[in-house]
Amino acid sequence: MTTEARRGGFPVGLTIATAIALAILLALGTWQLQRLQWKQHLLAQIAALQAAPAQPLGSALDRVAKGVDADFTRVKVTCPGIATAPYVELYSLRDGQAGSRLISACPTGSARYQTILVDRGFVIDTVSARPPVDAAGTAPVEVTGVLRVPEHGNSFTPPNTPTRWYTRDAPAMAAALKAPAPAPLFLMAETATNPEWKALIPAPIPAEIPNRHLEYALTWYGLAAALLGVYAAMLLRKRKS
Repeated sequence: MTTEARRGGFPVGLTIATAIALAILLALGTWQLQRLQWKQHLLAQIAALQAAPAQPLGSALDRVAKGVDADFTRVKVTCPGIATAPYVELYSLRDGQAGSRLISACPTGSARYQTILVDRGFVIDTVSARPPVDAAGTAPVEVTGVLRVPEHGNSFTPPNTPTRWYTRDAPAMAAALKAPAPAPLFLMAETATNPEWKALIPAPIPAEIPNRHLEYALTWYGLAAALLGVYAAMLLRKRKS
């Protein structure tokens, strides 16, 4: 084949590579649009939650037992002795600061789930003190909070230890706290379980959840358009050569 023929030939390899790269960029942009729809739905749920009246925990858990999704449901329950209840510590970050979330068990009044794990709040690592523990305590505390489905860890998550947990493993935490028949959700307290101990901060939902998926989608689509532009320019240059 002559040099001229090679110059004038259709660039098959370049076209295949461009098509593959274009498909990847378009797929990433579409995925971000799907994530955008999911995030908007989540934010709408949270907005509705913030204005919703709290319902009794027992009735909410009875619906969970029937297969109803109760994630983000706002509930209330009276927890005897929770201010001095035994707890496990879950590693957490809040506003960029490391600390622990104190997890205790509370009876539910549900027919199927006898107890629920209550996330009582966040304690920054610079505070070494902890609330008093008295397993025999019975002073009632009304807790209002949000039901959340626990997130699972990944391959990078450290293993749980008796002194610090890294995943919300409800059955294992309940076993450590000797809590029978635990619910599969956590109750994230909005109200204080230890009003006199200000270091324990109820923090059920992040104050701000970022939603930049549209920006990411436009970035991927923009890269796809740039790729097409470069490919077209190369074809034009090849035709003129």
